[in-house]
Amino acid sequence: MDSLLFLCARRVVARHPLPTLPTDLYPVLFQVAFLDGRPLVLRDLVAAWPFPVLHFQRLVGHRDLLRDHTCKLCVQAVFQAVVAQLRRELEEPGCHSSLRVLDMTRLSDSVSGHTPPGLTVWSSTKALAKACVEVSKHQGEFQKRGSKRHKGSSGAATAVASPQPPGVDVHADLFVDRRSYGILRDALQAGAACPLRIKCREFKAVDISASEIVTLLESLDPSCLRRVELCFNYFGLTGLSVILPHLSRFPELRSLKLRYSNVDLRHLTPESANGIRRVAKQLGMLPCLRELNLGSSQLSGNLRQILCDLQAPLESLELGSCSLAPADLAFLSQSFHAPALKKLDLSGLKVSQGLLEPLRLLLEETSASLLHLDLLGCHMADSHLEALLPTLRRCSRLRYLGLYGNSLSTAALKGLLQKTLELLDLKLVVYPYPMDCYKPAPSEFGWDFEEVVDEELLAADIAEISQLLENSGRTDLIWTYNPFSHEALDYFSL
Repeated sequence: MDSLLFLCARRVVARHPLPTLPTDLYPVLFQVAFLDGRPLVLRDLVAAWPFPVLHFQRLVGHRDLLRDHTCKLCVQAVFQAVVAQLRRELEEPGCHSSLRVLDMTRLSDSVSGHTPPGLTVWSSTKALAKACVEVSKHQGEFQKRGSKRHKGSSGAATAVASPQPPGVDVHADLFVDRRSYGILRDALQAGAACPLRIKCREFKAVDISASEIVTLLESLDPSCLRRVELCFNYFGLTGLSVILPHLSRFPELRSLKLRYSNVDLRHLTPESANGIRRVAKQLGMLPCLRELNLGSSQLSGNLRQILCDLQAPLESLELGSCSLAPADLAFLSQSFHAPALKKLDLSGLKVSQGLLEPLRLLLEETSASLLHLDLLGCHMADSHLEALLPTLRRCSRLRYLGLYGNSLSTAALKGLLQKTLELLDLKLVVYPYPMDCYKPAPSEFGWDFEEVVDEELLAADIAEISQLLENSGRTDLIWTYNPFSHEALDYFSL
């Protein structure tokens, strides 16, 4: 239920222009104006912001947006207000506002509801980049006019440098693809000379070349970057060898995600063996690295070679669809990473092909630290789950367990539920459709070989699982067969 202050603020922002307001009302008015989708009000609030910092996520929090909310327009309004402020500061020396830091990080955490998070981050990146380019262009034109005026009055060829406004630092998470690459490159290359400066916390690049990624990385401020995610870029070992050396200039880099990078180590050649050694050495030059995602890389027994030069243990390792071999799991269970791992993603592991015992041994070694375990689509049957259950019960800190896409029966899932109720930290279990809820699919020629879910049987199973949870008193524990219904916990915040 909204507070009285929030409801009163909603009445205030329904009017435009705003009346004169006390300073301490600005935060709640900003929150309401964004949640209600009022870009004109947001522009006025930011233009008169009375504090040195505007921290977006702290103000907005995590709330569902109104159905008619226009998030993109609201984000653009915030940047437009900052651009207008900086233009005034350039044109009118001494006319400085209070705002010096705009923190737009974790924007997607604040805009649930009807706006897809990916779209939000992409559109905010593009809006921010356009704002930086606009301010930089205006600064150049202003300096050119000043130079001409000075030359005309004194006859000298060089102008006396006028004092520059302090500017605004924008802390942001950047999302770049082929559509936004050009404008973001131009914005970043404006650099510290521009009054509107980008400080990137998380950098995600999708479907652009290795050389383009390097161009952007070289222009990022090295002091802030914590996460880099490169996906669907398909540059393989050669491309990684080009990119990774440029990551060593970021002392705070903790997370590196290299999903769908077309790394294939199934048939080693002397050239690919040398590529592995280069990549391993370059990963070893990232001393703060704690999270690594190699999703969809074909490692096939080469995990040791990739991780051998890391200086500190990983806390999160994602190896989904990586064609792992028993040797990979054996190395991991014997490495210094195992007792430090908080998050482990082994989706697509073929448990039925000699990997059950190596998996069990690995879980033994990670049991004291593990918070998040994803075994999605691991070809697990009831017998495999039964063999792993004693080890899973020793993972006393486990918060998330993903089993979607495995061939498990209702009886096996009920047994899992009853035997893991003692894991008091467990908050979310994503389970598969039980195998006994499937029925043959009819076709015009009789019965087809494919199977479909029997909705009545599934509904009965869901009701039974819900009743078991209710009877156990574990109202804090969620069991769901929808892998997208809840976001997995971010181990960085745990």
